[in-house]
Amino acid sequence: MSNNYFKFKQFTIFQDGCAMKVGTDGCLLGGWFDVSGSRNILDIGCGSGLISLMAAQRCDAAVTGIEIDSEASLQAIENVNNSLWRERIRIINCDMLSYEADALYDTIVSNPPYFVNSLKCDDTSRTLARHSDSLSSSEFFARCSSLSTDEAKVSIIIPCDIMDEWQRSATESGFYAKRITFVKTTPKKQPKRVMIEFAKHSCGPAVTDTLVLENSPGEYSEEAKRILRDFYLKIE
Repeated sequence: MSNNYFKFKQFTIFQDGCAMKVGTDGCLLGGWFDVSGSRNILDIGCGSGLISLMAAQRCDAAVTGIEIDSEASLQAIENVNNSLWRERIRIINCDMLSYEADALYDTIVSNPPYFVNSLKCDDTSRTLARHSDSLSSSEFFARCSSLSTDEAKVSIIIPCDIMDEWQRSATESGFYAKRITFVKTTPKKQPKRVMIEFAKHSCGPAVTDTLVLENSPGEYSEEAKRILRDFYLKIE
């Protein structure tokens, strides 16, 4: 997925100005997170605008994408302006920690930076996109708390090995896991990613399941098809 653009069924993502390209994580989260009843969606670290555009395609809510990297935010604006939903999506170049919203959000979604211990690269934009130096899990949920309504949902995708840390930070800010989906690339592999939906009110144990991306190389599972069908050209 290293091309300068990635074509979906209803929009195209140009990404030559973005450090992080279109990837499976963002596509899965964009099709998985709950948009039902959403009126005001916030996409934190929107990058090229992928999840913001997926959200706008899936519902009638107003969507705000915030992105700390200036080049990525300009590319997101370009992608939004070339879409069917340019009137409902706004992209703001800013740090989440300094973002001042003019209204509270009922739905927050993020494919956050999380490569805390990995080797940093020389490209500053790519470092910001991939590392949590600029945004810790505790800061993330503290800001989500102040930016959201009492009934808000917060959905993320992260590596399984930092799941406990992010859940602890969520609880410290008053968020509780409501829905958890572990992601396996194939049936026999262990999950490396997990998608979690949090709510501000505890409603008992989270509903937990496992998504297998491919039954065999190149053959998407039925569940993956359900999530990605409205977006991927190669899934009918």
